[in-house]
Parts: sequence; structure tokens; C-alpha cells
Amino acid sequence: MTTPERLIEATRELLWERGYVGTSPKAIQQQAGAGQGSMYHHFAGKPDLALAAIRRTAEEMRATAGAVLDGEGTAYERISAYLLRERDVLRGCPVGRLTMDPDVVASDELRAPVDETLDWLRERLACLVEEGQENGEFPPAFDGEEIAATIVATVQGGYVLARASGSSAAFDTGVRGLLALLAPRPAASR
Repeated sequence: MTTPERLIEATRELLWERGYVGTSPKAIQQQAGAGQGSMYHHFAGKPDLALAAIRRTAEEMRATAGAVLDGEGTAYERISAYLLRERDVLRGCPVGRLTMDPDVVASDELRAPVDETLDWLRERLACLVEEGQENGEFPPAFDGEEIAATIVATVQGGYVLARASGSSAAFDTGVRGLLALLAPRPAASR
């Protein structure tokens, strides 16, 4: 792995663990096994490196979610696969956690990849809901954007509840509840 790659990966990990303020250039250098000169040779400073790390994290989240959402199965099955996929629930979402970081939220540049990723996710989920409506899986009364926002809120809120309780049970309960609400029903019961 090249020095810039090691620096980006170290920053990604530290941002997830400590947030922006808690991620010092010294900690990044130590975790990456890189000197100060190397860091500043490749990046203008901590904000530049943090932006590269946040972009990488956002790209990874889109790729992981996209692989499931664009996979095989009905719309409900793909939404279910997204909600039930393996996650490190107690660590929280590496993108969602950035929304709680005041320094990231205060910076239009650092916040942009986070906002763009969550927008992408809501749009992709809304399209799936609409696909499910066209196939008769979901009722015509569903609003794709509202259901998509509910799915994202369930996941992000589930992370918060799991971290607060120290158990993934709260996340799992929220996901099961949402899946029960979304489960396709025979036309007569709608």
C-alpha cells in the first residue's frame, strides 16, 4: 500500500473511532506509519486528508449498498437484503456517524460527500419502492421517497439505539419491525 493510501485508510479508521476533532495529524501519522513530511507532501493538511478519507468511505458505502440493492430478487427481497446485511452495528455507520461530528457538519466541503451518499441511498431505495409498486409488491399509496427516508432512518436510528444499549438487539428489532410493515400482502388485505 502506498503512503497516501495508508494515510487515507488510517484517517478513515480514526474518523470512525474518534471523529474529526479526535483525529490529530500525529495520530494519523502513527497509525499509517508515515512521517509528518510524507503526510504534508501528499495532502495540504488535515482537512484535505479528511476529505479524501470521507470520500473513500462514502464510495465504499455506495458500492456495498449498491451491490445488494442492484442484486437479484424482488424489490422487497433486495430491500430486506440491504437491511439484514452484515454490519458492525455497535461501531455505528462510518458515514452516518460523521453527521454527528460538529466539525464535519460545519464544513460544506467535508459534509458534501456524506450528504451526497445519503441522498444517493434514499434515491436508490425510492426507485426500488416504485419498482415494487409496479410489480404489485407494495401498495400504490406508498410514497417511494417517504419509504426510502424511513428505511434510512431505521438503519441510522438503529445504530444509535444499538450503541446506546451496547447491544445489536435494538438495531435488529427496528429492522424486523420495518420489514414486517413493508412485507408484501395479498391484494385483498391492502
